[in-house]
Amino acid sequence: MTASGAPLPPDALGRRLTEVYDLVGPLYRRAQRSVEHGLTRDGLSVGVRAVLTLLRRNGPMTVPQMGRAQEISRQFVQRMVNEAADAGLVESIANPAHRRSSLIRLTAAGEDRIDAVLDREHALLRQVGGDLTEAEVATCLRVLGAMLHSLDHVDAD
Repeated sequence: MTASGAPLPPDALGRRLTEVYDLVGPLYRRAQRSVEHGLTRDGLSVGVRAVLTLLRRNGPMTVPQMGRAQEISRQFVQRMVNEAADAGLVESIANPAHRRSSLIRLTAAGEDRIDAVLDREHALLRQVGGDLTEAEVATCLRVLGAMLHSLDHVDAD
């Protein structure tokens, strides 16, 4: 919306959203480096952290479901699941909906580990400041969600 509350014309919207993309890339890379630094202490990789977080938020999932949710290859997710299983953080359980595709779930140790990571990240994010309001954060989420949705039709190749 413009200052007047009217939606931006397509050309103006495109220019403004380019500014958002210009910020999202560096933000993502800095956040990832920060996460990696924190995970080093926990002995987790970013990939394993992503799997544990997905399972914490969604409950048991199959490897293909996790791949689709993260928009990454099933093979990569499988490697991360194997790494997490070797560390005793996840386990396979029977999937009543599909005999050949087991569900992966967190173990108690996995829950404890990801809860500690998320708590530490939450403590860092509490320091963002900027006097942000709920409405501003809601708008940010709406804009980023719309931008992500607009890329749904783009070929992964």
